[in-house]
Amino acid sequence: MTARLDAGAACPKLSLPATNGKQVEIPGTTGRGLVIFFYPRDNTPGCTTEARDFSESKAAFDAKGYDIVGISRDSLASHEKFIEKQSISVILASDEAGDACQAFDVWVEKSMYGKKFMGIERSTFVISPDGQVANVWRKVKVKGHAEAVLNNI
Repeated sequence: MTARLDAGAACPKLSLPATNGKQVEIPGTTGRGLVIFFYPRDNTPGCTTEARDFSESKAAFDAKGYDIVGISRDSLASHEKFIEKQSISVILASDEAGDACQAFDVWVEKSMYGKKFMGIERSTFVISPDGQVANVWRKVKVKGHAEAVLNNI
């Protein structure tokens, strides 16, 4: 487990395969900010709502100079199906090996119905254009989250 990544820290440097047919570079290399939302699984109710909300706000984030990337441990093939089925317009990156989840400390022990298991803690990170972590949301509640992130960049 890595140290908890908080606002003010340098963003971990990673490269992940993404649905745009390219690699997503974290932090971004375009001189723009980056909003990274980690979510547990494609095509599940909360994850679908979150991805749709970020997709609907994409133009507003773009106008503020921020790109959006969703990350889960699902495969690129799963992401492509998710995008097509749910009309998602943000880029999704695949972290099948779990490197990004470890670097951002979102791979945590969870519990459901008394069973413990490892999974992604729904979390969002805003990375400033200079590569610093500007804001962090952990244990995200989906309703209104994309709007809250937009209002805080």
